[in-house]
Amino acid sequence: MHDLWFGAFLSPRADARERLLRHVTLAERLGLDLVGIQDHPYEPDFLDTWTLLSALAARTERIRLVPDVVNLPLRPPAVLARAAASLDLLSGGRVELGLGAGACWDAIAAMGGRRLSPPESIEALAEAVTVLRALWTPGAPVTFEGVHHRLGGARPGPFPAHPIGIWIGARGRRMLELTGRTGDGWLASSFSSPPEAVAAQVKVLDAAASDAGRDPASIRKVYNVGGSFAPLPGPGFLDGPASLWAEQLTELVFEVGMTGFVLAPGVAAERELRTFAEEVAPAVREAVAGQRPAPERPVPAELRELDEAGRPRAPERDPAALTPERRRLGEHLARVHDGYRQELRQVRDAVEQVAADRTAARASIDRLAERQNHWTLGTFCATFRRLLAVHHTVEGENVFPAVLEHDPALAPVVKKLEREHEVIAELLGGLDEACAELLRDPSGIDRVRHEVERVAEVLTSHFAYEAAELAYLGSTARTG
Repeated sequence: MHDLWFGAFLSPRADARERLLRHVTLAERLGLDLVGIQDHPYEPDFLDTWTLLSALAARTERIRLVPDVVNLPLRPPAVLARAAASLDLLSGGRVELGLGAGACWDAIAAMGGRRLSPPESIEALAEAVTVLRALWTPGAPVTFEGVHHRLGGARPGPFPAHPIGIWIGARGRRMLELTGRTGDGWLASSFSSPPEAVAAQVKVLDAAASDAGRDPASIRKVYNVGGSFAPLPGPGFLDGPASLWAEQLTELVFEVGMTGFVLAPGVAAERELRTFAEEVAPAVREAVAGQRPAPERPVPAELRELDEAGRPRAPERDPAALTPERRRLGEHLARVHDGYRQELRQVRDAVEQVAADRTAARASIDRLAERQNHWTLGTFCATFRRLLAVHHTVEGENVFPAVLEHDPALAPVVKKLEREHEVIAELLGGLDEACAELLRDPSGIDRVRHEVERVAEVLTSHFAYEAAELAYLGSTARTG
């Protein structure tokens, strides 16, 4: 489960800018984890969100900065990718990206934006996520032909200082399903989704994540909340003393998996932020820590499901009798596996670059450049993990059912491959953790190298098994 984050959700009113800046400074001083700023580019009384976030980055050192949420119809995703990555670099890796499909369509149209139907806006957001991630991933120029967004050979970069989380603001079923399939996080609001609605929404989101082969717990769930602090409990949600707030928020952690709470303060903003940071947040953290079981030390994957000697084997077949469809499958798997081997080589190269930078003898070290290398390595690892998860999802939803339809005798092989996908996902999670730890402790490069080699060893074995038994590429593949 993610660490608990607490934050402040602040209005960017131009006529209250000094108050806003004061509240951001207070939020950081109080130890809150993030500041969320709503984005309504069509509002003449509001400061521009990206300009404001840049000013906040310059005034703060630690707190995370989140547009909560970006109005996508007025923020072209290719430009947004550059803006978010730039701010992440300038802030030292403190940006997460909240995305919204759009609302207030009359106001959007008045600003020159396209008026989209609800299905079109969701489709446009899904395409935007593809564009953002493509331009944050090192590699060749990107071509993408969507219905709403296109890239015609755009060069990726600049690359964020850390893997920016894409948190999608969602209420309806289709948006929740999209978030479950593709989002790094989910943003909800108690003003439009009270706790009873959130419980139902989480079921939709988690089911979509599971159907896509993702762990629902990997999606950070963040709740914008408002309420009133009072000596006695009132009838509504978050209406009463700090102890009541802590109890209700703790329940949301355990009941629906919330891991972030962002307070929209009222007229007594400074007092409310202090109470939230100094009384509510510590009480929730303590309650959760007291009930959350200690994490079990994972059993090494090679000692679990990756039992090479016990792998089921496909029935022997004459290679000359293979159908054209099976031959095409074999050729496709070979191309895909070669692509992932190349991606893994890039991860390995990035590890060795970081290791070389740490051991190079020189009179002075540019610590910022060294830290940037660590973040870049983390981006490589996170991207590789995401790409491989998509590949395994496609296999599970499309390739495996098609294979079994034509050859039911392969059922034991397919079941074993699916279990190995789980092992690989666990290993990649360990690699992600090692990269995150590297940012805190630069001496951890040896652990990263160890995790990369574990992934490489398991993938090499898994790819060979899949090619030999599923596509049956011949005896060479069976022994490779």
